[in-house]
Amino acid sequence: MEDITDAEEKLIKECEELWKDMEGCQKKLSLVGTETLTDSNAQLSLLIMQAKCLTAELSQWQKESPEIISLNEEVLVTLGKEEFQKLRVDLELVLSTVQSKNEKLKEDLERVFDELNTKMHDIKEYKEKLLITLGEFLEDHFPLPDGNVKKKKKNVKESTAQLITLHEILEILINRLFDVPHDPYIKIRDSFWPPYIELLLRNGIALRHPEDPTQIRLEAFHQ
Repeated sequence: MEDITDAEEKLIKECEELWKDMEGCQKKLSLVGTETLTDSNAQLSLLIMQAKCLTAELSQWQKESPEIISLNEEVLVTLGKEEFQKLRVDLELVLSTVQSKNEKLKEDLERVFDELNTKMHDIKEYKEKLLITLGEFLEDHFPLPDGNVKKKKKNVKESTAQLITLHEILEILINRLFDVPHDPYIKIRDSFWPPYIELLLRNGIALRHPEDPTQIRLEAFHQ
């Protein structure tokens, strides 16, 4: 409380000293105002009038008691609470905005994810239909060797039971290409009929490994 009283007394004292100085200036201006001014002193006359206006305004302010912010603990706590409440409102507004944007982003991500799932499902269905159609075409036009071929070549006859269709070979190559794209080559198996392999290589459907001719891969037509 002593600090508050000292601050008030110091402020009042400074105001009184300032008022005395202004009164002195006003007296001097009054004396100057009684003198006759020439045209060359027109600017000085204007300045004198402005000074009188400022003096009158100061006098008006002097009649009012200066408002001193109280340093009382309760007042400071109240002011602090008000500022804290304003800050809280601002932060809640920012939080609400961020949450709204996050919710919108979440909805967009879910929508894109659903769209991708739908596209993947459509692609899988198309792939299955394509493989079925391809299998039917290959079975009609590229069947496995028949009994006549077996009789001509004994080794072919012995391995016929293990041979797989051209459709199955292509499925193996396709799955390898998409499942292990960094290493799409497969080993040529005994179940692969050699004419099928030559057919795929000759038409650019399959490629041999540059260092191992016993391995082949499907040409990456999708790239």
